[in-house]
Amino acid sequence: MIDTLSTEIAEGEERIRLDIADGIAVLTLCRPDKLNGWSWESTRQLGLLADRIRFDDTVRAVLLRAEGRAFCAGIDVTAPGGAITGATPAARTRNYYEGIRWVHERFAVLASLPQPVIAAVQGYCLGFGFELALMADIRIAAEDAVFALPEAGLGVAVDAGGDLRIAREAGAGWAKLLALTGRRIDAGTAERLNLVQLVVPRPELDGAAEALAAEIAANAPLAVQGIKRAVDAYADAALPAALDRVAMTAALTLTSEDCREGYTAKAARRPPHFTGG
Repeated sequence: MIDTLSTEIAEGEERIRLDIADGIAVLTLCRPDKLNGWSWESTRQLGLLADRIRFDDTVRAVLLRAEGRAFCAGIDVTAPGGAITGATPAARTRNYYEGIRWVHERFAVLASLPQPVIAAVQGYCLGFGFELALMADIRIAAEDAVFALPEAGLGVAVDAGGDLRIAREAGAGWAKLLALTGRRIDAGTAERLNLVQLVVPRPELDGAAEALAAEIAANAPLAVQGIKRAVDAYADAALPAALDRVAMTAALTLTSEDCREGYTAKAARRPPHFTGG
């Protein structure tokens, strides 16, 4: 695992870029050659940059976007430090549990920013990418956007609470259908399920997201931030306890034989043979 205590981002190692202008902070996933695949380092950088935004009183809205043809295609399995080790199976499970809790804490910095966050999504928005988009307050999707939580087909849990947020937005039945099957949905279906608030043609995505961020930024900051806190307090009342259960389930599945089989089968392009162990 990467150094979670570092507060530096090495030049050339940026996973996310921060630009601030005209009251809007723009967070850009900037590894288009990797389809903006997610890693421990991506999580660390997200937390650092979100903390910078949090205490910048010139920022009135946040735009989360991505370079390239995908928003985020899920975990980058080639990223260094991906696997967590332990002297025993129990220790490895415990270390995964703490690692996932650390991820939840970094993601919570973004989700609980005082400023509203708008996500602009194009292309693949899968796994961790879908979970990241769901942490935004408002989501705009290009017509080519594709959403899915494919984790169960790999033998792992939905790590960061994306299924919980789908249950909040679309209902428990849809959360279970999408998370239990890994089924992909298009932008129109995501809009119908209230998982995105607006769908636009791909060339219009950046402009529409920037216009919405500017519209929010023009309003009174104390009122905007108070509205966000009030709605979140209502919508997320049961989230902390549920996320702790997510962390334990993720830790157990990430150290399971089914997880090993799931990733091996994916690499070999064959159906997995799960045993429940």
